[in-house]
Amino acid sequence: MSEATYDILGIGNAIVDVVARADEAFLSRHDMHKGAMQLIDTATADALYAAMPPGLESSGGSVANSCAVAAGLGARVAYIGKVADDQLGGVFRHDIDAVGVHFPTAPLSGAAPTARCLILVTPDGQRTMNTFLGACVTLTAEDVDPALVAASEITYLEGYLYDPPEAQAAFKKAAAAAHAAGRQVALSLSDAFCVNRHRAAFLDLVANHVDILFANEAEITALYERNTFEEAAEDARQNVALAALTRSEAGSVILRGAETVSVAAEPAKVVDTTGAGDAYAAGFLTGLTFGKSLEICGRMGSIAAAEVISHYGARPETDLRALMPV
Repeated sequence: MSEATYDILGIGNAIVDVVARADEAFLSRHDMHKGAMQLIDTATADALYAAMPPGLESSGGSVANSCAVAAGLGARVAYIGKVADDQLGGVFRHDIDAVGVHFPTAPLSGAAPTARCLILVTPDGQRTMNTFLGACVTLTAEDVDPALVAASEITYLEGYLYDPPEAQAAFKKAAAAAHAAGRQVALSLSDAFCVNRHRAAFLDLVANHVDILFANEAEITALYERNTFEEAAEDARQNVALAALTRSEAGSVILRGAETVSVAAEPAKVVDTTGAGDAYAAGFLTGLTFGKSLEICGRMGSIAAAEVISHYGARPETDLRALMPV
């Protein structure tokens, strides 16, 4: 197997995040459930964007956030995701290029606009997400370059993208190309909402195409329809080679074969939980591609997550490499 050109290749929803502070009264007026994610249409996106307080706009999307964090940690990173040839598409491309992530995907022209996620952060740090998918769901298997996958040590797939049949085909094409080249495939379950919509397809994907699984407590219990985290974790142990399961302030549990590693959460002042799981996955995967132990991988994930939740927005504001264990 030849040496990889990239440590991590992310495939996901290319979304521009708009993050703004809001009180719970704002959520109630707009019929939102605090801490949840809902899909919205064009008209709702336009109306909500107009009603929101001033916000921070930056390239986002779960796996795109992970790619940006990993690049900040010194990993060699590439990304596949679909934006439109419009103003927000330009924002996304500029931001991800600026952090050193290779982004070769051609933009969509003359069709759906670039996706955006309108995120309201309440004073307790909880984020409520309203997502207009736009152009990002037009990604197809044709956008997956097998040579790029083969040149990447780990291809990281985003569960949020696993809705259109075309994206499912893209995931399987990428997984096949990765395994043919002796590489690994990682998956984030992303949200229990996604899991409940596509449980059977996710179970097949995890069992037959995925080597490394990321999930939080709600997602993993939803996937295996278990009442407790412990039961679902044991199912994951039997189903996938490596699982990194996060439990917010309770830290994370990493499972590989008979091995179990528990990692404490890093102390943090919670300002905005947006991107915590994305940052954890970035730290973990960077450590893994750098040959670190599972404990160190987990600590790198926890440190990255703690930095991201200490301020508004899903991208680091400090030099993460300076915070990492040796």
